[in-house]
Amino acid sequence: MKITRIETFDTKYVGFVRITAEDGSIGWGQVSTYNSDITCQVLHRQVARWVLNRDTSDLDDLLDLVTEREHKFPGSYLRRAMAGFDTAVWDLRGRQAGKSVAELLGGTPGPIRAYASSMKRDITPTDEADRMKRLRDRHGFDAFKVRAGAEVGRNRDEWPGRTEEIITTMHREMGDTATLLIDANSCYSPDRAIEIGRMLEQNGFSHFEEPCPYWELEQTKQVTDTLDIDVTGGEQDCDLTIWKRMIDMRAVDIVQPDILYLGGIARTLRVARMAEAAKLPVTPHCANLSLVTLFTMHLLRAIPNAGKYLEFSIEGADYYPWQDGLFTTDPYRIDDGQAIVTDAPGWGIEVCPDWLARAHYSVSSADQL
Repeated sequence: MKITRIETFDTKYVGFVRITAEDGSIGWGQVSTYNSDITCQVLHRQVARWVLNRDTSDLDDLLDLVTEREHKFPGSYLRRAMAGFDTAVWDLRGRQAGKSVAELLGGTPGPIRAYASSMKRDITPTDEADRMKRLRDRHGFDAFKVRAGAEVGRNRDEWPGRTEEIITTMHREMGDTATLLIDANSCYSPDRAIEIGRMLEQNGFSHFEEPCPYWELEQTKQVTDTLDIDVTGGEQDCDLTIWKRMIDMRAVDIVQPDILYLGGIARTLRVARMAEAAKLPVTPHCANLSLVTLFTMHLLRAIPNAGKYLEFSIEGADYYPWQDGLFTTDPYRIDDGQAIVTDAPGWGIEVCPDWLARAHYSVSSADQL
């Protein structure tokens, strides 16, 4: 099947992609959030010319062609743009086959355990624990992630003592039955990360995310090799050679690709297969309620080495005001601590027409080549 038309609808924060095939069928995808308007320009300028009017049956090969033709631009924007095309192709395939993407990937629709993921550091530990308890009581969450240190903080805390306080507060307030996770967002040197990690182990935490600057794989490996707690990472990485190195050296215990940072479902499946060969689980990063979480839900229902749970952002309009009004129906409901992948074809969503009407619009077509 050849794609003859690529349309984008974007704002600064989110960009949707609609592709049209030669038979008139369509598929919806999304570029990565943040600076999505720029990413959509990259899609039209550096991706469209290589994918329009070409056979999409071997999507891996087609995406490799983009990478090769744009070899002077190996960075994140190109991968984020490729993801918009890739995810639209999977939706088109699902709509044509009358199957969910999870089924196309060899899985099934159904439930996925979710963890409540906080994005906030400007919240007191007591207030954080209180809102987690409300979410537990209202939606049945039994796993919870909070934030440590300051983002890429060079060993600084958001304010002095906050990390130590939130570790002990979460342990005390959530109880021994809760699964506790924490994300340092590249804050610490190895020595400080190990110090924090020991405290996490003593307070019942089981997941220590991105303890050191993510690009310093040797530092992360030092922490992984020293601690008993699972050390996790990889969300920022979009280069498959770095992924191979990370997995081969076992820099982390759990890999966390972000489908939209990495370049789409096809490239994420490659990382999942590398991890499977190394007997490492995959718990992807998906930190907002654009389509990235839905993409991740379908992936986790299909891969054999899926991790224990789905990241599910608990932030609303105060933190992500651009999330409101994206879809005609909400694909994100948590009941008994679980999200649901439906059997609707493709991704099973439609983008809200009112949102599309307000967005910036661009189009590339085969007859422009």
